[in-house]
Amino acid sequence: MMERRSLLEALVTAAQGGSSQTSVLSMLKYAVMPIAKVFTVCFMGFLMATKYVNILQPNGRKLLNGLVFSLLLPCLIFSQLGSAITIEKLLQWWYIPVNIVVGAVSGSLIGFVVASIIRPPYPYFKFTVIHIGIGNIGNIPLVLIAALCRDPSNPFGDSDKCSQDGNAYISFGQWVGAIIVYTYVFKMLSPPPGETFDGEEEKLPVMASGENTLPELGKYPTSTRNSTVPENEPLLSVEGDKKGATSLGSKIIGYVRCVVKFLKDKQLLQPPIIASVFAIGIGVVPFLKGLIFTDDAPLFFFTDSCLILGEAMIPCILLAVGGNLVDGPGEGSKRLGMRTTIAIIFARLVLVPIAGVGIVLLVDKLGFIPKDDKMFKFVLLLQHSMPTSVLSGAVANLRGCGKESAAILFWVHIFAVFSMAAWIIFYLTLLF
Repeated sequence: MMERRSLLEALVTAAQGGSSQTSVLSMLKYAVMPIAKVFTVCFMGFLMATKYVNILQPNGRKLLNGLVFSLLLPCLIFSQLGSAITIEKLLQWWYIPVNIVVGAVSGSLIGFVVASIIRPPYPYFKFTVIHIGIGNIGNIPLVLIAALCRDPSNPFGDSDKCSQDGNAYISFGQWVGAIIVYTYVFKMLSPPPGETFDGEEEKLPVMASGENTLPELGKYPTSTRNSTVPENEPLLSVEGDKKGATSLGSKIIGYVRCVVKFLKDKQLLQPPIIASVFAIGIGVVPFLKGLIFTDDAPLFFFTDSCLILGEAMIPCILLAVGGNLVDGPGEGSKRLGMRTTIAIIFARLVLVPIAGVGIVLLVDKLGFIPKDDKMFKFVLLLQHSMPTSVLSGAVANLRGCGKESAAILFWVHIFAVFSMAAWIIFYLTLLF
């Protein structure tokens, strides 16, 4: 074991051109500096949201989050993923979305075991499972990759290639994470039948007419809260349009419209997903890629504009995250209790990453991932070690347990500053 350790240190030293002591300090630098940058920008957002400055007010933070989700993040995904993707890389990168699904399954299993042991207060069993099982696979990894690759002496080599590859790998799995959040997470965070998370019965009439149920349908995505579908909203059927859809073309258009409406109702037509689809669809076709993504392309001005907007995503999302922490854990922590809160933090930041390391080492041994691409493996490992997903918090807010989710996000992100630094040190030691 000592010989293996000394060999590993020698390899790291050779790669970095310094003594063993220098390599250890470099590892600490590469691990701590990105976290320090994230913490600094988050603190700026926290400061701007305090009552002493009061620039980032709640409405302003909401608008900033909306701007990031609807414009800046899709621009970053489109420009970085589209520039890097090819048909060959598409076949090589197949495990990235699979890793996200495997991570959600393994994390949920760990969450189920932990929740079964600690027995969280009613009705927060499934809430505990979700906040342990679903991590942030998009925003925070993008921030860490950007901070790490910005250093010219980073262990992954050229800063531009490091940033482009890392962002492309992370962006390639964004659509899977969004589908998981808006299907599995939305279903799991539903309150008990006929109740709310406050322990009260829902004040809904037993025999409600269509007019009385319209406000409730506006509050939740259609076809998820109730098992019935409004009569005037077909799901995937166009039989009611026989009079106006006699030709084959009209029928195809009708089916396409119904599919689009179904995806909208299921919250699957999100801007990041749309950007990923367009980036992959254009990037794998050489002719289209030559028109948009290459430096001398006639439409490269559009890609360059997306790059400029995408660079603004990282500071904006960190300012918003820091501003959201200004209210503290509040009432949510009291409802969950200290034992449940500590269990979620420990399981999400310690147990889930341990399982993730085992998963990535196993698939690497089975040959499912590129052998010589260390950034690829680093991104896979990062996906297992992130704090709880912010999008899960948004869904929890929609489902009526937003205060409890905000409390978990508050504590998890604070402790994640230390856990992510430790895990990054371990990952770099494992890879180099």
